[in-house]
Amino acid sequence: MGAVADEASLIARIAAGDAIALRVLFARHHVRVYRFIRRLVRDGAIAEELTNEVFLEIWRHAKSFEGTASALTWMLSIAHHRAVSSLRKRREESWDESAAGALPDAADDPEVAAQKRDVGAILRRCLDALSPEHKGVVDLVYYHEMSISEASTVLQIPENTVKTRLFHARKRLSQLLRQAGIDRGWP
Repeated sequence: MGAVADEASLIARIAAGDAIALRVLFARHHVRVYRFIRRLVRDGAIAEELTNEVFLEIWRHAKSFEGTASALTWMLSIAHHRAVSSLRKRREESWDESAAGALPDAADDPEVAAQKRDVGAILRRCLDALSPEHKGVVDLVYYHEMSISEASTVLQIPENTVKTRLFHARKRLSQLLRQAGIDRGWP
């Protein structure tokens, strides 16, 4: 409970204009926030920019932190909103034929074939094949070790929706892993 109270006091200090408190919060959580965003947007440069925007938003809106959820949950909620907004904007961009022509062939070369034997690489590919909604829930619950309630707060959806998405994500992941040659008997 001490860490949660400490985080809340940092947010309160930030709300009072304490730049040092923001630096401390950034030092503690920027890697986690970056990785969360990176898995959603799949682009390091965009994830870095969005991470900076998240902490800028924390600076600007620290007074709105109510403390009903943990500071990390609140920060990841802001990060999720920023990432989703970024993905929507990218979908609206036009298709560049010359850039599409420059994309490498997706056929397996020896290096990719070797990676396919690596279970970790296969799992990452299967996770990437999930829908953004399912991937986000899996990421929060399994990678960030959040409870259903915390994931619900971050994603701003009901807890039962989190449970349903998690069920379907695990079921789909099981199918994808079986198709990739890994039969792991997911529950």
